[in-house]
Amino acid sequence: MADKPSIVIVDYHKGNLSSVARGLARAGAEAVVSDDPDRIRAADGIVLPGVGSFYDAIAFMHESGQDQAVIDALADGAGTPFLGICLGLQLLFERGDEGVPADAPADSAPAGAPGAVFEAEGKRWARGLGLLKGSCTILPADRLKIPHVGWDQVHLAPAGLSCPLLKGFDEGANLYFTHSYALDEDVDARVVAARTFYARAFGSVVWHGNIYGCQFHPEKSSAHGHQILENFVRIVEAHMKEARA
Repeated sequence: MADKPSIVIVDYHKGNLSSVARGLARAGAEAVVSDDPDRIRAADGIVLPGVGSFYDAIAFMHESGQDQAVIDALADGAGTPFLGICLGLQLLFERGDEGVPADAPADSAPAGAPGAVFEAEGKRWARGLGLLKGSCTILPADRLKIPHVGWDQVHLAPAGLSCPLLKGFDEGANLYFTHSYALDEDVDARVVAARTFYARAFGSVVWHGNIYGCQFHPEKSSAHGHQILENFVRIVEAHMKEARA
């Protein structure tokens, strides 16, 4: 293919995204950092990076219109290829309780717009993008230090054996993590392509249609991380080819 795929890295104004951009560029993409919802909708591929807290990120995305741009582009998993990294994976899901202000107005209904606060099961939650079902909660600090920072093993789940993002992936490979929150047990096992065990088991790679997410940082994970970014670029290229056929 003559043209490099244009992959937009969603900028929700919470951190430096240059390492993600460099990683995608090395993997063969034209990496564009943008906070513009129209640019996000028009992208060949979308990456939602992992900086900040669940509440702050989803609140900004909703206020700026980025949330609806992502939802529109993904179209039930069959639309634009999408990769969520760390917090970007977590925001795909229905709810998270990280950083929810104690004084934010809340209601008791679990449905509603991304970023809205609600109460359930004795907690205050923020609504995520809701593209995948389940919750994101803090890792228990009973035995191990939280946050979980450093290299840890990623183990393939049954879905991971055919996941395009994990093509050529070595079972049990070490990748770089830095997080305190992770997917909880209410996440549908059918979308979990790989798991990691730290404080508890959690989904560290998810896959549904053209929606992918990884809890680790591939842009900081040396050769195995680069392979995952290359796989994502190939996924975007294949989607572009199908769209032009």
